[in-house]
Amino acid sequence: MRSTSDTVAAIGLAIGGALGMAGTFVASDALRETLWTIDGVGVVVAAALLTMKYQRLGNDLVAAGFLTFLAGESLLLAGNAAGLQASVPSYAGGIALWAAGLVMVSAQATFALWMRLTAFVSALLFTVSVAMILWGAPLLPTSAPLPALGYPFLVLTFIGWIWTLLKAER
Repeated sequence: MRSTSDTVAAIGLAIGGALGMAGTFVASDALRETLWTIDGVGVVVAAALLTMKYQRLGNDLVAAGFLTFLAGESLLLAGNAAGLQASVPSYAGGIALWAAGLVMVSAQATFALWMRLTAFVSALLFTVSVAMILWGAPLLPTSAPLPALGYPFLVLTFIGWIWTLLKAER
């Protein structure tokens, strides 16, 4: 039987992936901020549970990666209500931590290769976005092609993690 923590983590990732992507495409500031806040809470809950799961399994690098990802998501949450332009500093810090967390989670063969590859692609795209922001490019969280190109790869990674959680104890 699947653990309640795994189910809650899977739900948090699903909410995070769906509402995070949806928030990127809505025109209303208030709706975007609401969707991204709900998304962020879901991802923080999921990452906290995944940190505990992998720590208990003795996989410290993966656990620390999820904890780092949680820290990044917390920074993103902190900037949501400020609006797109004002959130850029916390956004840059948040996606930098996302990138580091994704690399840490995927550095070992804990997850399937395709999940690790989507995580690495996402991390690379977010790292480039952070560098561009730090060097003065006028990027917002909704800017295309970067950082927006990183989100689908992140959501694919989430789907893989969800799949891993839900198939774990069949």
